[in-house]
Order: sequence, then C-alpha cells, then structure tokens
Amino acid sequence: QSITPSGEGSIRRAADLLALKLSKEGLFDINRKRQIKHPPETIGLIASKQSAAYADFIKILNARWGGITIDFIDVQVQGEIAPSQISAAIQQFNSIAIQPDVLVLIRGGGSTEDLAAFSTELVTRAVAASRIPTVVAIGHEIDVSLAEMASDLHASTPSNAAELLVPDKKVIGKDLIRMRTTITDIIQSLILKNSNSLEEYKRILIQEIEN
Repeated sequence: QSITPSGEGSIRRAADLLALKLSKEGLFDINRKRQIKHPPETIGLIASKQSAAYADFIKILNARWGGITIDFIDVQVQGEIAPSQISAAIQQFNSIAIQPDVLVLIRGGGSTEDLAAFSTELVTRAVAASRIPTVVAIGHEIDVSLAEMASDLHASTPSNAAELLVPDKKVIGKDLIRMRTTITDIIQSLILKNSNSLEEYKRILIQEIEN
C-alpha cells in the first residue's frame, strides 16, 4: 500500500536535492574551475592518516616525482563529525600566511553512507569557497561526490589524484635523453657546417695573400 525510502534511498534523494540546489547557485560551473600548478611545489593534504587512500597517494606521488612539500591535516572521513573536521581543515589551510599550491582531499572507497560526508552541504561549500585550487578524489571510479563536482579537478581515485598532480620522472628522464641526443646532433651538424665554411674562407684568404 505504501513505500517509504529508507537507508541509501533517502541518502541519495537528499544528495540529489542538494546537488540541484548547489548547481543552480553555480557551484559546479566549468567556468569556476582553476588551473592546477603542475607539478606543485607544496600540497595541502586532507585525509585520514590510517587509510589506504593516504598511503597510496603518498606512495604514487613519491614514486612518480618526489621532492614535494606535503602539509597534512588528519581528519575523520566518515561519521557524524567528519564534515565539520573536513571543512575546518579546508578553512585552516586557507587561513595560513603561506598557502600550498593545491589542496588535495582524498578517501578510499566505501558504501554511499560511508562517503556521505563528501556530499554534505558543509563540505561542498567549503571546497567551492577555497581560495586554494582543489583536487578531490573520493572512493572508486564510479563514485562521484558533490565535493568532487565543486572542486577544480576531480580525480577518479586517490592514486589517480597523485598521477594527475605530478609527471612521471621516468618518462621525463627518457624525454631528456632524446632531447640531449637531438641537441648533440644539431650541434655536431653546425660544427661540421661551420668547419667547412672556415676551410673555404681559409682557402680564399691564402689565395688573396698569394695574389
């Protein structure tokens, strides 16, 4: 006789209504997206230190590039106090005198309820209001939170966030070797060309002196 949404259904419905509201306010507009410095010199990282997402992000970042300063704020990424901790961390980074080049917000996968903190109005507005460009990667590839939609750059996973932020030093190294080979070839070609020209000038000068 009647059906009442329960559990994930009610969470999804609330998220959809909030998404519609924030979308009308322009929080998800593509024109708001800012360029992320590549690679950044400093990163403000917000995550749970005990999570696999944190470990994966640090591992991939250091393997690909390294030498980046990471300022970290440890927060709860699910539960009742998670939204207030996450938004406070964003505001803390924005309030310091020397700010990082980019703000990175990550957590691993989970159920819709586990990821709910990142679709709250508090966190989404905090991400949108950040003066520091933001990268948000929450859950698996199929998960898209409202915070990700409001961010300057949305990564599919925490590992992908690290890949998007920095180049691969192995690839850069190979490119540098190719560039060095090309430059060496060009220089040798110029030396040979100028050497031939000098020989011709020498012949002409000797001939003029003899004359």
